[in-house]
Amino acid sequence: MSPKLLIHGTLAALWLALAGHAQADPTTNRIFIIRAQKAFFQTQLNYEANTNAATNAWQFGRACFELADLATNDTQRAEAARHGIEACRQLTTREPGSAPGHYYLAMNLGQLAKAKAPSIAAYKLVHEVEREFTTAAKLDVQFDHAGPARTLGLLYFQAPGWPFSIGDDDKAREWLERAARLAPDYPGNQLALAEAQLKWRQRDKLAATLKKLDAIWPAAQTNLTGDRWEQSWQEWDAKRAALKAGFEKLDGPES
Repeated sequence: MSPKLLIHGTLAALWLALAGHAQADPTTNRIFIIRAQKAFFQTQLNYEANTNAATNAWQFGRACFELADLATNDTQRAEAARHGIEACRQLTTREPGSAPGHYYLAMNLGQLAKAKAPSIAAYKLVHEVEREFTTAAKLDVQFDHAGPARTLGLLYFQAPGWPFSIGDDDKAREWLERAARLAPDYPGNQLALAEAQLKWRQRDKLAATLKKLDAIWPAAQTNLTGDRWEQSWQEWDAKRAALKAGFEKLDGPES
């Protein structure tokens, strides 16, 4: 594999792991961007009013990631990500036990890598992302509906394997299953696990996960509501439909 293809493949995996949302249609996407900009400026004001408050720092880091994730060009993406990196680095330096600080530091590092790609510098950031997510998982694996476990699992699942990158099916299975156990009622965890099971052609396990999704879906639709969840539901509905279609086409021996 050429260095350029290696960089593209690894970073593409990182985007799949970090991106919380599917692409919206242009009209809806503009609405999401406006909301993300509003959250960015509000949390920035809160952070600048008291930079020593841990909650202010990581909430600003989250808003930076969400704005970067919706950026329409790499300059905007990098600018938003750098704000989040700065705030979260200061937080984790001051409070190394802050799981949210390490978690959103990893998220923003991923967005900065995306803005810099393709480059060796961007490729190297993948390992820093892995390290920060791992730290977050050790500190509070339950944070963000078992977000550190979910995102590590996705990163190991999507990335090219050794010797090219950090991809590892065994680690992916371990972390994705862990996320699904820790926060079983969160649709994102079950969907991430199901996507891996589909790729690995694990029909029986996929059937069980899809059944679990059917069971948790009504309550999740009731509990996870409002503007903050609209974009996630757009992604989750599309993924669930694709998984059901993929399951119907699945045949042959399990891997």
